[in-house]
Amino acid sequence: MIDIQSELNAYRGRYFEGEWPTIYQMFAISLSRFPSRPCFTVFEPNRKTYTYSDVDKHIKAIAAKLIEAGVQPGEKVVINGKNSVQWGMSYLAVNYIGAVVVPIDNQLKTERVCALAQFADAVYIIADFDVITKIPADNDWFRSIKGMMTLKGHIEGTENVLEAESSKVYPCASTDCEALAAILFTSGTTGNEKGAMMSNKNIVSDVWAAAANMDVNENDVLYALLPLHHSYSCTTVLLETVKFGAECVFGHGIIVSRMVNDMKQGHVTIFMGIPLLYNKLLSGIMKQVKAKGKLTYAVVRTAMAINGWFKKNFGVVPLKGFFNKKILSAIGMDNNKFLICGAGPLSPEVFKQYQQMGLDFLQGYGLTETAPVLTLNPVRKFKVESIGVALPMMDIIIADPNEEGIGEIRVKGPNVTAGYYKDEENTRALFDENGYLKTGDLAIKDKDGYFILKGRAKNIIVTEGGKNVYPEEIEDAFQTFENVEQILVRGYQQKKDVPCEAIEAVIYPNADYYKDRNMNSDDIRKDIEATVTQVNRSLVGYKKIEKITILDKPMDMTTTKKIKRNTVAK
Repeated sequence: MIDIQSELNAYRGRYFEGEWPTIYQMFAISLSRFPSRPCFTVFEPNRKTYTYSDVDKHIKAIAAKLIEAGVQPGEKVVINGKNSVQWGMSYLAVNYIGAVVVPIDNQLKTERVCALAQFADAVYIIADFDVITKIPADNDWFRSIKGMMTLKGHIEGTENVLEAESSKVYPCASTDCEALAAILFTSGTTGNEKGAMMSNKNIVSDVWAAAANMDVNENDVLYALLPLHHSYSCTTVLLETVKFGAECVFGHGIIVSRMVNDMKQGHVTIFMGIPLLYNKLLSGIMKQVKAKGKLTYAVVRTAMAINGWFKKNFGVVPLKGFFNKKILSAIGMDNNKFLICGAGPLSPEVFKQYQQMGLDFLQGYGLTETAPVLTLNPVRKFKVESIGVALPMMDIIIADPNEEGIGEIRVKGPNVTAGYYKDEENTRALFDENGYLKTGDLAIKDKDGYFILKGRAKNIIVTEGGKNVYPEEIEDAFQTFENVEQILVRGYQQKKDVPCEAIEAVIYPNADYYKDRNMNSDDIRKDIEATVTQVNRSLVGYKKIEKITILDKPMDMTTTKKIKRNTVAK
C-alpha cells in the first residue's frame, strides 16, 4: 500500500502548499513527470491522442476564455455533455481558475438542466451543442449568464473548447485545498436532487485514498465509459488517470460495438462498469460459446472450473492465456489488469464466472457525498460477497447494530461533504450527533474488517413475523437470469388490517430474450413465474416472493441504471 503522506511530501512545497493539492495541482504534478505521455484519447473513429502537455495548453486556453468572460474564483460553471476529451479539459480548466464545476446529467430534460443551473447560481455553461440549442433564448437563467462554449459540436458565434485560443496565459488561481471545487447533484433514485458541496480536499483526498488500494501506474489505460457527471466515474477513472499520469480513453456510451472497438484499439487495462453492463457482457460471452456447439461449451466450462479451483486455493488462474486468446481478445479485455464495478453490487455468481476467465475485480462502495469511494475490495484479498474494507483515512462505523450485527454505515473523513448547497435542513439531517455522515445504507462488518452490504434502510420490508427483508438481496439473485431485464422487490400490504408486509417482485421481461422464442404474454408470464420459483427455492421462507407484477414498459432508471423506485406505480 502506498504511504500517502510520504508521496505528498515529495511534492509539497514545489507544486502545492498546505495539506492537499487542488485538482489542477494534482494534474500539474503528473504534467511535470510525464509531459509527453498520452493523457486523453478518443476514437472518432480514428485515434486522436493528447499528451499531458497538449491537455495543459487546452486547459489554459479554456481558462483564459472563462477569465476574459468575467468568471471569478468561487463562481459556478455548468458542464453538461457526453463523455469527451473536451469534458475532461473543461473540468480541469474550471478548477484552474478557482471556479466551481457543476456537472449536470446529460440525460436530463432542458427545463431541469436550467433549474439546477439556476439553483447552483451558475454564471457560465460549457455543454454539447444540442444541450445549448435546446435552451429557450428567453430563459431567465440563460439570459443572465456571462457566456458559453461548446464541448461537442459547433454553434455560430460560440467557440468550441478545443478551438479556444488566447494570447495570454493566466496564473493558476486554484491553490486552496479547502476551497469549494464542485457541486455534485445526487442522481437520486427518489428524485429531488440535492447538491453536495465538495472541496478540492474532499475530492483529491478520495483520489489518493482509493489509489492506495489500486495497482495502477503511468503505463495503464483507463476507460471512461460511464457518464463523467457521476462522481464514481469522475473520481475512479478521470481523476485517477490524472493522479497516476496514466491515459484515459473516452467512450461513447454503452454501445457494445463502439466499446469493443475502443478497448481493442486503446489497449485498455482498467475497465469500469456497472452490474447491468457486466451481466450483459457475461450473457453475450456465454451465448457465443454455446453457439459453437456442446463440445466447445463443455471445454470452456471445464476450463473455467479449473481456473476457479486454482484461484480459490492458490490465487492463480493457469488457463488465463487460453481465455485471453479464445474469448477475451474478441471484446478487448485481453489486456485487462482488473475490472472496477461501481454504482451497485454485482452478484457473487457473476464475480466468480469472470474470475474463472482470469478477470479480477475491484469492487467499491461509496456515495456522491463522500467524493465518492469509501471502501474497496482489494484484488489480492477479494471477498465476492463484500464491498471491501475501509480506505485509508476513513472512519467507518456500523451504527445501532441489531442482533445480527446489521446497522447503518456512517463515516467521517477528509472526503466527506460539508453539506448540501443552499439546503440547511437536509444538511442537518445528513449527520448524526457525533458528526458522522449517515449513508442510509445497512451493512455488517466481518472479523476481517470487510463490509457486507444489506440494502437501503428506507427500503426494508418488515414481514408479519417481524423479520427484516432487504429487497436488494433478493434483486441481486436475479442478475444471472437472461429473461429478466429489470426487477424491483418491495413490500405490499397483504391484509388490510395487519400493518406488515409481504414481498412483491415487479418485473420487466427482457424483450430481446423473448423476441425469437415465439412466446405470447401467457407463455412469458409462466416463464417468469418459473424463474421466480427457482429463486424462491434458494431463499429462506420469510424472504420468498409471494406476488409477481409483470410490466409491459421498462421502469425509469438513473444514468447509472438504478431503478427510480418512487416512480414505480403501486
